[in-house]
Amino acid sequence: MADGASGSTVPRRQLGRYLRELRNKARLTVKAAAETLEWSEAKIWRIETGQTSLRSHDVETMCRVYGAGNDLAGALMALAKETKAKGWWHSYGDVIPGWLDVYISLEGAATALSVYQSELVPGLLQTEDYARTLIRTDHPELNEQEIERRVQLRIERQALLTRVTDPPGMGVVLNESVVRRPIGGQKIMADQLAHLLEVSELPNLAVRVMPFAGGMHHGVTSGPFVMLEFPINGTGMPTEPTTIYIEGHAGALYLDKPHEVELYEQAFNHIQRASLSEAASKTVIADAVREWRK
Repeated sequence: MADGASGSTVPRRQLGRYLRELRNKARLTVKAAAETLEWSEAKIWRIETGQTSLRSHDVETMCRVYGAGNDLAGALMALAKETKAKGWWHSYGDVIPGWLDVYISLEGAATALSVYQSELVPGLLQTEDYARTLIRTDHPELNEQEIERRVQLRIERQALLTRVTDPPGMGVVLNESVVRRPIGGQKIMADQLAHLLEVSELPNLAVRVMPFAGGMHHGVTSGPFVMLEFPINGTGMPTEPTTIYIEGHAGALYLDKPHEVELYEQAFNHIQRASLSEAASKTVIADAVREWRK
């Protein structure tokens, strides 16, 4: 099997993007970088477009030539080791530091996001108070300043839904428990659900509720996930493969193999069909707002 054909393409493409940014920051052309590294220009191009995996030693050499600091070089070397993995797990704050977050990069590049959530409002639709409650509960070791930084990062991410140029389409299905569970108390929940109703009016956002009465459905077995789709380039190919993102307590899983993606595409289609219509979902959410405000 060819070197670039094994493992997940997600870490390869991300690594290539970071290395390209470093080369540009160092004001080196592909030709100049190739001459300094004693590689071919074609090899640099394959690396930067994510078509080949890399040894961490090669990444260390590139980082040295491009003038990257030790912390960044170490993170990219760790990422290089993941380019050959079949299923790519990373732990937050370990292999990939917060300032090199892969999901945020993918989210910002996506043209469409399909989201199923069984317990919580998705981050792109959260209010500050709701997000603050989740972060404070999930990370009791953080001080207030660190909590606020994470809250603001989450809120800043939401700008992509209303950006002027090509905002992504977003289809969201929420299990009914999301609107019934009192995260942070009644006022926070009422404000959160009112915000959900407000943003659901965006032309690129569709919000549906999966009612308890729906019984068994594909989301019960799949669990929460996000499917990210990406723009088509000049050759008619997507700039990134469709990717499934699954977040766990200790890390996140990125899936992009065609058979994996197909399973989740089918699951989301079934979940959508089993859920309430957009109009009926708005009624359920509006009723919940009134109940929380009593």
